[in-house]
Amino acid sequence: MIVLLSSLTISSHLLHIHHEDMANSRFGYVRDFEEYEKLVPYSFTVVRIDGQSFHRFSDIHQFEKPNDKRALECMNSAARFVLEEIQDVILAFGESDEFSFLLRPQTTLYDRRKAKILTKVVSAFTSAFVYNWGRYFSTPLAYPPGFDGRTVTYPHPKHVRDYFAWRQVDTHINNLYNTTFWAIVQQGGKTEREAHKILQGTVSAEKHDILFKEYGINYNTLDDLYKKGSILVRIPPPMPEIPADGSYKDKKKIEKIRKDGIDGTRGPIEILHLDIIKDTFWNDRPWLLSQLD
Repeated sequence: MIVLLSSLTISSHLLHIHHEDMANSRFGYVRDFEEYEKLVPYSFTVVRIDGQSFHRFSDIHQFEKPNDKRALECMNSAARFVLEEIQDVILAFGESDEFSFLLRPQTTLYDRRKAKILTKVVSAFTSAFVYNWGRYFSTPLAYPPGFDGRTVTYPHPKHVRDYFAWRQVDTHINNLYNTTFWAIVQQGGKTEREAHKILQGTVSAEKHDILFKEYGINYNTLDDLYKKGSILVRIPPPMPEIPADGSYKDKKKIEKIRKDGIDGTRGPIEILHLDIIKDTFWNDRPWLLSQLD
């Protein structure tokens, strides 16, 4: 009797599996509608994320004007998490409520599926921003912030350099305007509408003059965090020496590391605030623009 019951139990279990297989087979066709757009081969990819409605978000959370160092450092910590999570992100640049992440051309992340990569970066950044909020702000979040993102493919290293130069120029233009605007409002006692009217049509030199002559602010001495944005890269580890008395296995491992060279995927992450437009930054880190395996 016990044997019979056991047999019935096993038969019932197998029948259940059979029905599940039939169900999967019957409804599995819906997977055919899924699209798997992949990154263009042998090309650089930039994932850029932007804060959603961050004017409102910054007002509700009473960000300091023209720059809130706490918010920028929280953004930087979120970007650092992205580099920690995704080894093939070899460079990041951030300003205001946006961050750009460069993936090396050789990446095989998620089989190069564009949607998977984009959502991974955006979700990792957003969750890290929320998680680290309390490290920089004494007041809790009033509501969850949101970020959207896009991917852009660049076939040539020059395009990559020009992209990051474009973002840093944008950083300078926006910061100079905002610094002058809020000086007029906060120190000059003007309304925001009046400040906009005063700055309408002004060029860079005129904004510098307003800051220095009227408010005693030398723009050139302000923190580079605000003027140049934040750059995240990895410090490459030193190349190990091959020991004369080491084991064969150790020697082969070190030889492989030396052969692979520096590719920007290993080493501690550093945050820099310097010129990314001139040659120096790129010449010091040639692996960032390498398209070779």
